[in-house]
Amino acid sequence: MLLLGLFLLLGPARAQAFDSLVPRLGGSFAEQAEAVERLGALGDARALPLLQALADSRLLKLADGGVAVQQGSAVPEGASPVRINNRVRVALRGALGRLQLASPVAAQRLSAAEAILRNRSAEDIPALEAALAREQNAQVRERMELALGGSRLASADAAAKRAGIATLGASSSPEARNLLLASRAANAELGAEIDAAVAAIDRKLQLRQAAETFFQGLSLGSVLLLAALGLAVTFGVMGVINMAHGEFVMIGAYATVVVQEFCRNIPALQPWSLPLAIPVAFLVTAVIGAAMERGLIRHLYGRPLETLLLTFGVGMVLQQVVRLVFGAQNREVISPAWMMGTLVLPGGVTITQNRAWIILFALAVLLATLAAIRLTRFGLEMRAVVQNRRIAATMGIRTGRVDAMTFAFGSGIAGLAGVALSQIDNVSPNLGTGYIIDSFMVVVFGGVGSLMGTLIGAFTLGLVNKILEPYAGVVLAKVLLLVGIMLFIQRRPKGLFALKGRAADQ
Repeated sequence: MLLLGLFLLLGPARAQAFDSLVPRLGGSFAEQAEAVERLGALGDARALPLLQALADSRLLKLADGGVAVQQGSAVPEGASPVRINNRVRVALRGALGRLQLASPVAAQRLSAAEAILRNRSAEDIPALEAALAREQNAQVRERMELALGGSRLASADAAAKRAGIATLGASSSPEARNLLLASRAANAELGAEIDAAVAAIDRKLQLRQAAETFFQGLSLGSVLLLAALGLAVTFGVMGVINMAHGEFVMIGAYATVVVQEFCRNIPALQPWSLPLAIPVAFLVTAVIGAAMERGLIRHLYGRPLETLLLTFGVGMVLQQVVRLVFGAQNREVISPAWMMGTLVLPGGVTITQNRAWIILFALAVLLATLAAIRLTRFGLEMRAVVQNRRIAATMGIRTGRVDAMTFAFGSGIAGLAGVALSQIDNVSPNLGTGYIIDSFMVVVFGGVGSLMGTLIGAFTLGLVNKILEPYAGVVLAKVLLLVGIMLFIQRRPKGLFALKGRAADQ
């Protein structure tokens, strides 16, 4: 039991007011509500534990008329719990909010701003203005400004209301817009100013929505880029229609699952399970791709229909093998801590960290692919075979080996796409099926065999798809996109960037 009579002395008048208000907390409901509101407006730090105890039903009324905070479960003789009603609870929320504005803990200041926002009153204006003058946390400042604008709108003073309209109009929050619209009926004389503030907020919200749509389009484009990049090598460079490409993406995702399970029992490796999965997924899918090319596809070069049917059948076999080994149920890959959460950019634009990392990863894979093709002996030999297979063979280049390495390289890139997709989708045997058509669309639209065309095609299709979705829906947007590509291909059969050489003649 701690009697609430010993506190730091502030000023004679303020201390006297505090001392006179404390006993009234044990009075009638009307007296309680009035005392709570006045204590909150007083700004005395001594009131905070007192009002918190009243809200938590831990305030006791003593036999002599005083009050005390209950400590533990024991209740002194003659004391009884102070009961409150809804009116007192409403007053408590506002008063606690005003007092917590000065808390050293940011979470408490944020909670206080939220409480004031829910119970807007002109009495909160001085406390909010003082709190804003010293607040450094951006998130807390945003909520305090919103609460201040709402509190000014609740004032009877026309100048304060105009200041509140200006404060809310400077925000880009939908809540600020709702506050302004809700106050319009009661402030008909300020209707023009409120409408102007709402219009300003609408413009900011439209810009934010456009920025978020742009990011979503980039995110989808990065996924399409990863899925199509390997296909641009196998289909664009080698002329092989690999219908099992989606299954290589799926195998890369399951390689990520296996690596994460392996690292689960090794604490030192757990944060690095995803980076470790990248080379593993590439090597596993590259080996399977090389075996597939040497064992099956090399016998069918120049026979596109048979190659299509063969790779389609191989894809079905790979799906069934995965179902037998891992089961048909979905597997979830846990993202590392540095990929979780959201980022708030200037203007309130919110993006998810995992998709931002995937965009960077897709660009890194593209640069690595370009470097491998332009700066390595393997890339030189591959380009020589593309330009003229016979002359390349007469110069000592083992064209069969180049074919196997090229197909393995494209398959390995598909495995990297699986690593990325495991962070935004559940891993299942059907994971890659949904991306095979989109991958072919990107490759054909960008230009068969052109990596730059694949880059531009992937991000263009991703952006257009996300722009159409709010108006046409997901399914119709994809249909419209497909129709648009068909019309485009009729005008430019070789896509945005036509490849020169053997692949262009096929």
